Formats: sequence, structure tokens, C-alpha cells
Amino acid sequence: MKNNEITLLGAGLIGSLMAIYLRKQGLEVSVYDKRPDKRKTPYAEGGRSINMALSHRGWKSLEEVGLKDKVLPLAIPMYGRKIHDEHGRTSFAPYGKKDQAIYSISRGKFNQLLAEEAERLGANFYFEHKSLHTDFKTQEITFETPSGEKKLQAPVIIGADGAYSSLRMAMQKQIRFNYKQEYISHGYKELTIPATAEGDFAMDPNALHIWPRGKFMLIALPNPDKSFTCTLFLPFEGTKVCFDKINDESDLVSVFTSYFEDAYQLMPDLIQEYFTNPTSALINVECYPWVQGQSLLIGDASHAMVPFYGQGMNCGFEDCHILNGLIHKYGTSSWDMVFEKFQKIRKDDTDAICQLAMENFVEMRDSVADPKFLLRKKIEARLHELYPNDWVPLYTMVTFSDIPYAEAYAQGKLQEAIMDKVMANPLITENWDKLDYEEIINRMDSAKAV
Repeated sequence: MKNNEITLLGAGLIGSLMAIYLRKQGLEVSVYDKRPDKRKTPYAEGGRSINMALSHRGWKSLEEVGLKDKVLPLAIPMYGRKIHDEHGRTSFAPYGKKDQAIYSISRGKFNQLLAEEAERLGANFYFEHKSLHTDFKTQEITFETPSGEKKLQAPVIIGADGAYSSLRMAMQKQIRFNYKQEYISHGYKELTIPATAEGDFAMDPNALHIWPRGKFMLIALPNPDKSFTCTLFLPFEGTKVCFDKINDESDLVSVFTSYFEDAYQLMPDLIQEYFTNPTSALINVECYPWVQGQSLLIGDASHAMVPFYGQGMNCGFEDCHILNGLIHKYGTSSWDMVFEKFQKIRKDDTDAICQLAMENFVEMRDSVADPKFLLRKKIEARLHELYPNDWVPLYTMVTFSDIPYAEAYAQGKLQEAIMDKVMANPLITENWDKLDYEEIINRMDSAKAV
């Protein structure tokens, strides 16, 4: 069996980018996906796809493979959160410094660009190939295709086949495989705010719009066609406002006019979209090991996370970058060693970002509406401005740097404990700009030294 022949499962964003990296290393790459080729059956943008938020880790990988300039026209910078209260008033909370942004990009066109670049470089794509079984002793995969079952020798397998990975399912049947999945109580539904009659954006296009309502929320991300992709996050059941209790047009209109009135006025297709588009679940997946012989899980296949830190795709792209570096360093004569090193480097970091994504859900739906939360962010921004090397906000570490996620998480917990004490001051709202910022930094230094 040839060690330079790679079988990639999954033609999504992560699988397509990994194919590009591997082809640039001169390896033979075949990509198999259970879905039809979206170029022949045009990609339905509506329905399930939460817009992606591309940030530093993602851009770094795209730049490394020479695609940054091709992707930029598909992306719109968002410099912060535009928070909508229940009376239609808005406030703006920047993500970082003045020029720092995350970028809204819709999955379909982005995926197509990556797949076509991989094909241009010589990767072979096979659609409507559903992986049924993987034999790790013989490195043989059985696929279901439109013309029947097909067996394939696959000396090296990389599974980038998502949260419901078939390669991971095969690994679960092996001994001593740890696996944990958790569905959160909320689901999501995709909706749209179209361009205005004049063909303009209906709201500020350079912000992520959010309507935080305690136990639920609506968000909106801009698209190049001047529309916004909206995502409604509600509990499935058990609360006053939940998917279970929206059964007809009047229920839906009542929820939107009560909680999202300003958005409702901009959504002419709300009723049709709500009752046509699916309600989808949100899952967190942790598993280990990611390696079985010469087979490896990457991206959502090994660490699916809820979307509330905007890092799922960025983390998957960073997987590709790190794996590519290890292949470059150690070569292709010992894939099991390369894969083993990859999982050891990566596991703590992916655990950390999965945890952060779960924690950020509470922040987005609830805390961002709290004036004290906004003040806290303002104090942290001032600390970062005055002491850029000593105090870097957690969001900045995660989103605008490539500091390992686990390191960012640990640092963030120290900062959180210190900020809790700062915010406990009963006069903080009046006196925040008179704080002794140097003393806060000294506390941080002392905490790090412990």
C-alpha cells in the first residue's frame, strides 16, 4: 500500500481545505462525500447553514495556501456586536481594536471555492459515496453508491466528515474509544432579512446583529447580496417561548412582535421561511483517541462544537494547518506517528474551545443585554489599551490571535476572577474611569505567579 495516497472523507470546508494542503505537499488525494455535487444540484443557501464567522485562525490557513485574496470578495467585515433591545434601540460593542473584525461568509459559495481549488490542484472528488464500514486492519472502506456497494483500499484515511462522522462511528466499535455527545436544550432555524427595495442593506452591514432575550435570541449576519442571514435560537420545549409552542402563523407573529419587533418589520418572508425551513439541533462532541492505525479524525468529526464562539470552522482550519506542518516535518513514511503527534498537540485546545463555545451561549443570549457586562468589556478594553502585553481580553486571544485555545482559556479564567472583584465595587458604574489600572495588572501578575 502506498503511503502517499490519501483518502479524505467529507467534501465540506475542512475536507476541501485539507485536500488543498495535501496536494500542495505532492500527495495523491481522493475525496469522498455522501452528498450530491452541489455544482450540479445548486447549493440551497437557505435552511440549515449558519453563516460562518471567519477570523484570524481561518485567515491564517487561507493565506498559507494562497487563497486569501480569492476569499475576501465573499466576506464582509463585522467590527462588533450591534445589540437590539426590546424597544428597537441599539448599542454597539466592538470585538476588539478599531480595525479588528470577524468576517461573515456564507457556507455554500465558500465551500465551492475550496473544492474547486482542490480539484484544480489535482484532487479527485467522488460524490454520492456514503461510507458504510471501515476495516482498520485491512484499511478497506465500503461505500454505498448509486450503482451499488463499492470497496476501496485506503492506506491513509482522514475523516473530515462532520459531527455525525462515519469514520468516528467505525472507531467507536473498536475497544477503548471514549465518546461523549451532548445536545443543548436549544435548536435553531434559519431566516432572512432581504435587501431593501432600493437594493441596500436594511441594517448596518459591518456588525453582527443580536437580539438577546435571556433564554433565547436572534442573530443576523450580512451577505454580499445585501441580505442578512438570521438565525433564531429557541429552546425546543418547556418555556414560554419555544419551538414547541409556535404552531401557527399567529403564534409566530406574536413572538416576533413581542420580542423582535424591529427585525419583524424587515422580514417579509418570515412566515413562509419559518414553516418551510427545518428546525435543527445543536450538538457538542468530544471523543478520544482520534487515531486508529493510519486513520485520523479532524474538524467536527473529532470535536464538534456549538456555534456560539464562531470558532468551529476556524478551529477546523487550524487543524489542517497543524496537521500539514507535522506532515511537512516528519514526512509520509510513518502516518501513525504523525497522527499520534497531531492528537496530542490538539486535544487540550479543542476541549478548551468546545467549553468556551458552550459558555459563550449564555453570554450572547443574556449577558450582552446587561449594562454591567458592557461596562466590564469597556474596562477590559482600557486595560488592553494601557497594558497591551499584560492584559489581552479572552475574546481577542481566541479570535484575533493564534494563542493555543487551552492557554487562552486558562488566562481567561484568571482575568474573570479579577474582573469579578473589580465589578463587585458598588460604585463601579460612576468610577470605572478612575480605577487604578496598574493595581489590576499587578493582581494579574500575582495570580499568574501562583
